[in-house]
Amino acid sequence: MLITRENTPRWLIFLIDMTIAISAVILAYLLRFNFSIPPKDLQPLPRVLLYMALIRAASFIVARTYAGIIRYTSTGDALRVFGTILAGSVVFGLTNLVTYLLPSHYFFIPFSVIIIDLLATSFGMITFRLVVKMAFLELHQPEREKVNVVIYGAGEAGITAKRTLDRDAGTKYKVLAFIDDHHSKQGKKLEGVDILSPDKLDNLLATNAVAQIILAIMHFDPVKKQKLVDQCLAYNTKVLTVPPMIRWINGELSFNQFKKINIEDLLEREEIRLDEKRIAQEITGKAILVSGAAGSIGSEIVRQIARFSPRQLILIDQAETPLHYLELETSEYTHGSGVEFILCDIANEARMRKIFKTFRPDLVYHAAAYKHVPMMESNPAEAVLTNVRGTRIIADLAVEFEVKKFIMVSTDKAVNPTNVMGASKRIAEIYTQAMDKAGATRFITTRFGNVLGSNGSVIPLFKSQIEKGGPVTITHPEVTRFFMTIPEACQLVLEAGACGKGGEIFIFDMGKSVKIIDLAKKMIQLSGLILGKDIQIKFTGLRPGEKLYEELLNVEENAIPTHHPLILTAKVREFSLAEIRDDIEELTAMVPTHSNFDIIRKMKQMVPEYISQNSVYEELDK
Repeated sequence: MLITRENTPRWLIFLIDMTIAISAVILAYLLRFNFSIPPKDLQPLPRVLLYMALIRAASFIVARTYAGIIRYTSTGDALRVFGTILAGSVVFGLTNLVTYLLPSHYFFIPFSVIIIDLLATSFGMITFRLVVKMAFLELHQPEREKVNVVIYGAGEAGITAKRTLDRDAGTKYKVLAFIDDHHSKQGKKLEGVDILSPDKLDNLLATNAVAQIILAIMHFDPVKKQKLVDQCLAYNTKVLTVPPMIRWINGELSFNQFKKINIEDLLEREEIRLDEKRIAQEITGKAILVSGAAGSIGSEIVRQIARFSPRQLILIDQAETPLHYLELETSEYTHGSGVEFILCDIANEARMRKIFKTFRPDLVYHAAAYKHVPMMESNPAEAVLTNVRGTRIIADLAVEFEVKKFIMVSTDKAVNPTNVMGASKRIAEIYTQAMDKAGATRFITTRFGNVLGSNGSVIPLFKSQIEKGGPVTITHPEVTRFFMTIPEACQLVLEAGACGKGGEIFIFDMGKSVKIIDLAKKMIQLSGLILGKDIQIKFTGLRPGEKLYEELLNVEENAIPTHHPLILTAKVREFSLAEIRDDIEELTAMVPTHSNFDIIRKMKQMVPEYISQNSVYEELDK
């Protein structure tokens, strides 16, 4: 059999191990007797050597120490080799005890020889493996071909990241330094690599061609992360992150699990602290109905609710395939018990009544809605049918069947709406607020801006366009948006729902608005592309109904702080339930006519601040 770098025969490894073991016995005897073995100890040496060789051979075969791929030797492999050798030495010790109990009372192998042999065999076999590994790596990846890497974080995750590079990627990657914020670690070495302070990073990037920085800190301050990424992008250095330990495969990290940092990571904020005790009191043991449960917001609300062990989940959506996927997903953490998946249009009043009558929910989270601005601008009747009539049906049923709380998910586009979608959501807000006085059910509205990665979000669109090579399309160079992660938004929905007394419109602190063009440029940089060379940005003009910027408050509204720093209450004018109900009846009666201008005219009458922009309906505002 040929001996190649891809396939070294196991028998050869076994022979080398046996050679090391036999040589270690001879060396042990020589050291024990200062290289002058007395005749009485020399005479039994052949028998001792044969016996020890047989024991070593048997232990190597049982433990299969020769079966590992030498060039990928790890700490675990070294420990297994040492354990096998130690087991053999224990057998030698037990052999001595047996021979001592014989009438002759002698030790077959001097105990000092056993100890020296243990150390020599371990050293020889482990060193052999490490030397082969280092030689292989050097032959395959010469120093000039190495790619420089810096690891940010000198803790357990950082050490694991370095060992993963050494094991999985060979010497293709060379770790130049660790960066760590802790002063106690700075100036020291970790596995032969310097640990530097963050203020040395810029010089390190400037003087070395650093291809990647691996962020090996599980909970990194979002502001510092943003600064770090900007610093790295200035030197065309990619940033990778180490996944949480729970995502490691069989407790081990592989190089392929390192993930490129994405735009969602850079827009995240400090972890939200929830009043989990209060939320648990609201949800645990209750029947919870979630409309629009298969959507990006609805499905995350379901995940968040499931943590608090509700008695039953009634999950409603009219999208068949997403609901099927939600069923597959939830079975992993609910095991299918107490969960109902119902394919249903919320505007189907008879069907919704049957659902409420059958399941009698304690809480309703209403996330079902049409939300694509240009699509609703072209189909206002559908916006009214789902966003207005559907909300009215669920709200009325909530009161009729004595639901404890009704939490409505709204949008910042309902504030000073410039499009059909925003106006329809504002009408839904008005109705649910007015319904708070209609019975025992408490109605609470939550209002927030764009959520990262949601269906219809600009970020998935940009990702797709970048993957295709562009161009990246932006409606206007000055357009801005607020952003929040889906889990963050849904956590605040649960918090607001738990603390709401009824009739409030809660608005979430969305942080600073982001210019979409800056977002696109950052995403292009994170993809390793050069704007103007590898990919272009194209401006397409504002779409029908689109705003340059979004608002969370009407000019006539005031924000009142709540117990939570990220949640405010909008102080809005109240509406007569009878009046808004009559208006909605009149509006929904127009739906079958599909007379778009009549529908929009009525919506503008109901929401005076609704002023169309970039839309054919602008003439109604004159």
